[in-house]
Amino acid sequence: MVQKADIGIICAMEVELNKISEAMEIKLKKEISGVEFLYGTLEGKNVVCAVCGVGKVFAAICTEAMILNFVPGVIVNSGVAGGLSESLSICDAVVAESLVQHDMDTSPLGDPVGLLSGINIVNIPCDEKAGKILKKAAEELSVHTETGVIATGDQFISGNEKKDWLKKSFDAKACEMEGGAVAHVCYVNKVKCAVLRTISDGGNDDAKMDFPTFCKKASDVSSEIMKRFVRDYND
Repeated sequence: MVQKADIGIICAMEVELNKISEAMEIKLKKEISGVEFLYGTLEGKNVVCAVCGVGKVFAAICTEAMILNFVPGVIVNSGVAGGLSESLSICDAVVAESLVQHDMDTSPLGDPVGLLSGINIVNIPCDEKAGKILKKAAEELSVHTETGVIATGDQFISGNEKKDWLKKSFDAKACEMEGGAVAHVCYVNKVKCAVLRTISDGGNDDAKMDFPTFCKKASDVSSEIMKRFVRDYND
């Protein structure tokens, strides 16, 4: 029997999901393709959530399994990211208008960098309504929030040269390792998708020191935003 969810939440790491799952009334735990899915209620909504693991392949596996087994009305990828915009500080938030996969590169064949073969787009759009609710939830918590492009790739960005390239190539505000894959799977399945990221580091030469220092604090901020999003979102 399929357990239908109003909202699906995917995080890469336990630290990003803990505060959300602790607030849920969990009714079912189910392992699919090595991923543990938690199904229950939060703020009166049927919610399914999971820790997918780090990187695009794990994120894609988790998203497809969630869609097929829980049929969520919207999926939100929530967690931390490296900040690319000079106007973003640690624990500020970015709500994606679109996602790009910066490590997808068939440019030797004449394609633009980031073009996703098969769907033939670079920027995967996010659900506008869900994005607005996420931004409103963040602003309720007095979290400085920007909207724009989030860049995804199987790389931890920790250098000024790569950071500058991401900004120049995609006008991206943040970089991470899962959102573009979640959005890609949602796009081909025609499922609404949103991505929320709070800033844990600057994606620069100091990132490898800042990330372990601020990851939990940034994760707690994104969790509080997500709980308000669940409260306010209605399909």
